[in-house]
Amino acid sequence: MADPQTAVLTQLRNIQGKTGKTLAELHAAVAGTGLAKHGERRSWLMEHFKLGYGDANAVANFIGKPLPELGSATAPQPASAAGADSNPAALDSIYSGNKAHLRPLHEAVMDLVRSLGAFEEAPKKGYISLRRKKQFAMLGPATREALEIGLNAKSLPADVRLKVQPPGSMCTATTRVSHVQEVDAALKAWLQAAFDAAG
Repeated sequence: MADPQTAVLTQLRNIQGKTGKTLAELHAAVAGTGLAKHGERRSWLMEHFKLGYGDANAVANFIGKPLPELGSATAPQPASAAGADSNPAALDSIYSGNKAHLRPLHEAVMDLVRSLGAFEEAPKKGYISLRRKKQFAMLGPATREALEIGLNAKSLPADVRLKVQPPGSMCTATTRVSHVQEVDAALKAWLQAAFDAAG
């Protein structure tokens, strides 16, 4: 099992890499807001630096405490909402061989998801899990010609493009996209519902 202290240091280095700011600079930015409550500081970090809940919480936890030695602010980026191809190695593995041509479609969907707000990306075998406080969606190749998007939202309207999943499934509904034209307002509304439900 990994040493918890080492894991925290790695997380903080990755946060520096994502934001391009040192921990001290992030703390100074928070101090400039005048916010005093931990939850307010965490929310502000999530909004202004596009950090996930866990990363923003880690930064806020160190406010007013001695800062660990982390090195430069150019640590490698982990999977996150930092931007396109935020985990290129994972995407290289998922979108390889006869599925490589689906990667631009994956990025079109991810651009739509990133417009919703801060979240975390967690690469799995064959797909990417998208999380806030809990998983709200998953995205990966379904076939050589289509991506499958799993959605966790109970209030989705009936639609021919949505396939309701049995109780106990990883997602409440799925949909498939084969063309960038299907990355549309309807898909955004479904993702928004799932995003909101996971907050």
